[in-house]
Amino acid sequence: MEVQQFYYDNKIVKKFLYATILFGVVGMLVGLILAIMFLFPNITDGIPWLSFGRLRPLHTNAVIFAFVGNAIFAGVYYSLQRLLKARMFSDFLSNLHFWGWQLIIVSAAITLPLGFTTSKEYAELEWPIDIAIALVWVVFGINMIGTILKRRERHLYVAIWFYIATFVTVAVLHIFNSLELPVSALKSYSAYAGVQDALVQWWYGHNAVAFFLTTPFLGLMYYFVPKAANRPVYSYRLSIVHFWSLIFIYIWAGPHHLLYSALPNWAQNLGVVFSVMLIAPSWGGMINGLLTLRGVWDKVREEPILKFFVVAITGYGMATFEGPMLSLKNVNAIAHYTDWIIAHVHVGALAWNGFMAFGMMYWLIPRMTKGPLYSTKLANFHFWIGSLGIILYALPMYVAGFTQASMWKQFNPDGTLVYGNFLETVKEIIPMYAMRAVGGTMYLAGMLVLVYNIIMTVRANQTVEDELAQAPALQPLTNQRLKGEHWHAWLERRPIKLTIFALVAILIGGIIQIIPTIMVKSNIPTIAAVKPYTPLELEGRDLYIREGCVGCHSQNVRPFRSEVERYGPQSKAGEFVYDHPFLWGSKRTGPDLLRLGGKYNDNWHFNHMWDPQSISAGSIMPAYKWLFDNKAMDIANIEDKMHVMQKLGVPYTEEQIAGAKAAIKEQSMKIEASLHSDPDFVKSYEESKKKAAARGEAFVPMHEREIVALIAYLQRLGTDTKVKDNAKK
Repeated sequence: MEVQQFYYDNKIVKKFLYATILFGVVGMLVGLILAIMFLFPNITDGIPWLSFGRLRPLHTNAVIFAFVGNAIFAGVYYSLQRLLKARMFSDFLSNLHFWGWQLIIVSAAITLPLGFTTSKEYAELEWPIDIAIALVWVVFGINMIGTILKRRERHLYVAIWFYIATFVTVAVLHIFNSLELPVSALKSYSAYAGVQDALVQWWYGHNAVAFFLTTPFLGLMYYFVPKAANRPVYSYRLSIVHFWSLIFIYIWAGPHHLLYSALPNWAQNLGVVFSVMLIAPSWGGMINGLLTLRGVWDKVREEPILKFFVVAITGYGMATFEGPMLSLKNVNAIAHYTDWIIAHVHVGALAWNGFMAFGMMYWLIPRMTKGPLYSTKLANFHFWIGSLGIILYALPMYVAGFTQASMWKQFNPDGTLVYGNFLETVKEIIPMYAMRAVGGTMYLAGMLVLVYNIIMTVRANQTVEDELAQAPALQPLTNQRLKGEHWHAWLERRPIKLTIFALVAILIGGIIQIIPTIMVKSNIPTIAAVKPYTPLELEGRDLYIREGCVGCHSQNVRPFRSEVERYGPQSKAGEFVYDHPFLWGSKRTGPDLLRLGGKYNDNWHFNHMWDPQSISAGSIMPAYKWLFDNKAMDIANIEDKMHVMQKLGVPYTEEQIAGAKAAIKEQSMKIEASLHSDPDFVKSYEESKKKAAARGEAFVPMHEREIVALIAYLQRLGTDTKVKDNAKK
């Protein structure tokens, strides 16, 4: 039998590892800054690109796609070559993938702070970057599949099944959720509206967690945990059940993010049923991982790499038990929109993804540099300070979530809300936010310890070079099943068939949930009173999206007595038919805004955006002073925006589009006139006129400034379906 020599490409693994470390520090640092902003909301006062609403999506994208994404690719490129006994299919594609992915990350780091965002959770990047993501993902897939086809190992190991499922599913999710019509180079509107947009987004959002943060890391678990423990995987059969049941069931679970919303009940209930079913395959994977360490627990006590892996797998088990529990309607009614969800998400992110990545890095770097880790004591210190950081992060957020839910729902004997002012809840949980910041600081400190340990290891050891290997050439084999061969063993040597079966498994749930919601109009009944936004309101809505307001405020009143009493009648599907994108939100750091229109006058909104604490003492909302300086709104392309909306089904007439700029001026002048009812406004307005004249600068009238457009949008919210007592104080 011919034995072939070849080299594993370690240099591409090194590049992804170094990028993982760099962006891990950056992403966690931004997260810590955001945690501090809950305590000092105006710490970046007057700097728009450092405002909370713009930095929050930067944090999530940096941690998910930069830190975790690069860790995935490092682990895949290392393990795939060795499992297949083949160098990657193309060095050019490997490097194109690496540099393309880093360019995408840099593009996100530039555009998100500048306010270019779609506002869709985990999918905030605008359409040119979405296209780049799709292209780079295809490059990754071609390289992976090409390597599988030229392999020297007959059967595909379990880790590779998870890599394949990750590739095909993320491609489907990203493409369908990113369907949008461009307005300009960095502005687009979602192809879906309202309820349909919400379903597609959370079909994507939940499964981005499933197939980007979970399935590839399960593949890494199946490779690196047995390697670090020097033990085989506990159960091959369990790995088969784990894989197929997980990828089939996971894709159905997205609607549990939309319980008690305007989404049709049948879709909500499907999401609940399949979410509860997820416990079985998820815990099957956790058990398979932990029992792989049977017989080496003494080694776990001494070896920091195994400690990281044990806590990572345990965190995976905790998060995948809590997730199905949170999908139960009675639990979701309490937890949704509270900090409980923040705790849940970060147990998964910090423990499962973070610790698995750390353990993998501590295992890989010494082997690739052909020397020992610089300091096992530092690695152990990283483990303990990181573990304590997770605890000090998560526990306060659980307490904050329980506190919020309890306070929001309490009634007096006379039927009034005990805590009618939303701000009372915010003030109560400030100490928990302070503890969260301490926990985040400790976790980041552990990451910095890793950086030092890795740098010293690389300096002390050899330069990373490609690794010589040899293996027999793969011999042709019949398509027929061999005598006594298990059906899955036959499938494991047929990668194309395995890929097709995985694709079919994930498509079934998506098709059954999404197609009826989009195609069957009766699922989304319209309301005659609901009209499209005026041109000025459309501009204001775009500013609301730009500033990330949806990160703190929901626009979704659920059918609970406490919410109806606090905010007004529950949401109806027909209210959102012109919303591209939907803005239901994921968390209530501030109150729901669906019925805000008419609750306060224009001056209240004006002063509230200038200095929130002057209106609501103790508020943790930052000021948005640049809205008062920026000259109006992006009215130059308002006609283009309305034409795009028209193509998406919003019934703007050609006459309305032609008269858009005149309509903007008319409505904004009315708002400016109402602002003049406040003597303080008149005084400061006249003073600013005089100062501009003294400096020889052109004075921008108030009706041409961005704040006016935002006020117009806020005053419109909920007014189409307004009924008596709709806007309660």
